[in-house]
Amino acid sequence: MKKKILHLTLTRHWFNQIALGLKKKEYRKMTEYWRKRLTMCSYHRILKPKRFDEVHFRNGYTLDRPFMRVEWKGLEIENFNYDVCYAILLGKILEIKNWVKE
Repeated sequence: MKKKILHLTLTRHWFNQIALGLKKKEYRKMTEYWRKRLTMCSYHRILKPKRFDEVHFRNGYTLDRPFMRVEWKGLEIENFNYDVCYAILLGKILEIKNWVKE
């Protein structure tokens, strides 16, 4: 069975915070773009979170960029920095490549 992966790109600061275990949620603003990527409509047009197995984070766009596989734990809606956001709940780190602890 093929794993369902959510691919996200992060700045170095947030990538480091997750890699160090300091950040357990990744936030995305509630826009149409993120609604389509993170939710699906049910029979009664109620938005339900899509299910993923893992979140793959990348820092940058070069070939040797830092990469991290993290367990997907779910999706919530929260207020963050005065915006309503999707909060992607992160589990344990499964793998890190090309990252040097700063």
